[in-house]
Amino acid sequence: MQLAEKVIAVTGGARGLGLAIARQLGHAGASIALLDMNEQVLNEAVLSLQAEGIHARAFVVNVADEDSVITAFNQIATRMGPVSGCVSNAGITDDALLIKASDKKVEKRMSLAAWQKVMSVNLTGVFLCGREAATQMIEAGLEGVIVNISSISRAGNMGQSNYAAAKAGVHALTVTWGKELARYGIRTGTVAPGFIATEMTAAMRPDMVERISSSVPLKRLGEPCDIAKSVAFIFDNDYFNARIIECDGGLRL
Repeated sequence: MQLAEKVIAVTGGARGLGLAIARQLGHAGASIALLDMNEQVLNEAVLSLQAEGIHARAFVVNVADEDSVITAFNQIATRMGPVSGCVSNAGITDDALLIKASDKKVEKRMSLAAWQKVMSVNLTGVFLCGREAATQMIEAGLEGVIVNISSISRAGNMGQSNYAAAKAGVHALTVTWGKELARYGIRTGTVAPGFIATEMTAAMRPDMVERISSSVPLKRLGEPCDIAKSVAFIFDNDYFNARIIECDGGLRL
């Protein structure tokens, strides 16, 4: 897809991976609809993109809330035009072991609230944004691309029952939609990042970061731009559909 003058929505776009993805696609000519919950940080992100010559506008949204998503995408269509692309990047973690026990006594369990919170944002949010984006593309007669951000944790990771299940579901959506939407000229793709240097990893203890880095064959964390380039590849390659790119430095071999 040629991105010049195309409207691309990016969720979780105020910082980290989302902002890097928005910057990559914006420099390729796309107009960026940046979506996030924190209005102040979101507006700062839009200003930073505009300072680089990228056409970008801010839209406050809670991706886990259907009405909020519908309203935001309607606002995008009104203010910028219908979307030709959507990158569902918004996500959260709330880690815990399923069961923590000692001497046959259960001390702690993952709460239903923690399960539902992560699933609502990381999986339901992808469903809602993908549905609204596809609706706009079809009704406007536009070919388009939907990219969902998963994780190498989709294969299963200790302490992340909720996150791993959601991220596995994200790729299942990508495959399903790739089969359903191809008839309308809409392609899909998943990018599954490994450990990336973001605000989240910057807040970790240095020894933890070192331990993580040493487990990666390339012996370093990835950069947000590495994920952004993977997303851009899916947009650029018109024969890429319903497949996944794992960008993890070789961690998941």
